[in-house]
Amino acid sequence: VQLVESGGGLVQAGGSLRLSCGASGRTSADSAMPSLGWFRQTPGKEREFVAAITWNGRTIYGDSVQGRFTVSRDSAKSTMYLEMNSLKPEDTAVYYCNFLLGDSPIGPWGQGTQVTVSS
Repeated sequence: VQLVESGGGLVQAGGSLRLSCGASGRTSADSAMPSLGWFRQTPGKEREFVAAITWNGRTIYGDSVQGRFTVSRDSAKSTMYLEMNSLKPEDTAVYYCNFLLGDSPIGPWGQGTQVTVSS
């Protein structure tokens, strides 16, 4: 199963974007979706945790996005989403999704999707 991120783009501060993380190679006959997380990274900095949704639907957020971002999933489409509102220039980064085991990402990193927020 491979994860592919999409939905990034350029938006003004205060705007919104919705990112998608699609799981290719997974069929509806598979077991329930595992825990998945969103991370982001800017040049010269370590990858930062953004949000996660666990196998049983519990959501977790990083402090910097709490109250502005919402993570959700559609198991029928094998897709996880990240709804980002009230975007700030400091949200500018490449956003990645990954499988989680506990708090740790465990799969290979994909290409990510670039989000740029202009002031």
